[in-house]
Amino acid sequence: MLAKIIFILALVFAVSGYATPPMALAIGLLFGLLFPHPYGKQAKKYSKLLLQASVVGLGFGMNLQKVIQAGRSGFLYTVLGISFAMLAGMGLGMLLSVERKSAFLISTGTAICGGSAIAAVGPIAQASDEQMAVSLGTIFVLNSVALLTFPAIGWALKLSQAQFGLWAALAIHDTSSVVGAAVKYGPEALAIATTVKLARALWIVPLSLGTAIFLHAKAKIQWPWFIAFFCLAAVCYTYLPAGAPLYALLSKAAKIGLTVTLFLIGSGISIATLKRVGHRPLLQGVLLWLCVSVLSLWLIRAGWIRM
Repeated sequence: MLAKIIFILALVFAVSGYATPPMALAIGLLFGLLFPHPYGKQAKKYSKLLLQASVVGLGFGMNLQKVIQAGRSGFLYTVLGISFAMLAGMGLGMLLSVERKSAFLISTGTAICGGSAIAAVGPIAQASDEQMAVSLGTIFVLNSVALLTFPAIGWALKLSQAQFGLWAALAIHDTSSVVGAAVKYGPEALAIATTVKLARALWIVPLSLGTAIFLHAKAKIQWPWFIAFFCLAAVCYTYLPAGAPLYALLSKAAKIGLTVTLFLIGSGISIATLKRVGHRPLLQGVLLWLCVSVLSLWLIRAGWIRM
């Protein structure tokens, strides 16, 4: 009875809009580690559906024109950065003997746009709740660290606003954390960081489709139709401005949905499942993030990458 009451109260908090994604995941994990899950099967079932619906809703906040415009100057950096992060991430995963799907999800989250990319690719890769939770947890922890430390590092190294904006967009996982760090640094940094980050986020689509084709090459292809609806939502947001009030509500609802999903996924993780997963995925995520952050910062300061 106590577990049911606590679960329902925590779920209400996740739905309220006051909980951040990292907070919801942390609360879910804490619940899963301390209590037996009263609705384990239901949480597992509905978290997958809610995850896909949330990804579609996020499309109502993406302006394709701005992404394409920004991508013209940052396209090469984006392609090279994503390719490096994916290859290095999978290499580290093999080196550390990380389970392949977990390694792929962490690499994807680091390469593209954090939790949103994992949310999109995870169901296609048929990742388990444990793999999703470990991957999302790793990404959100590093997002929080970046949000707090990047502006201080930028000021200490006397980076220009253009340099910092580009660095934040290339090295921080989640879009919200990129925006949060850039806002602290200045308006020019914010403009550059946001547009380049949106260009990175657009790669969710080809990576998701590529994942579906690769994983189901020898079987019937299960196309990720929710990604098509994600694209349709972005088209509506960009070319049908009359629906702006509705788009704002749908985008906000999607963010809340993703927050609730993280709580549900986290609540299904027990001490036994974490022991089965191990510490290696977290180590992979940290090492990959350090590689991407340090290398991109060095290239920017050396003048090899600039806007």
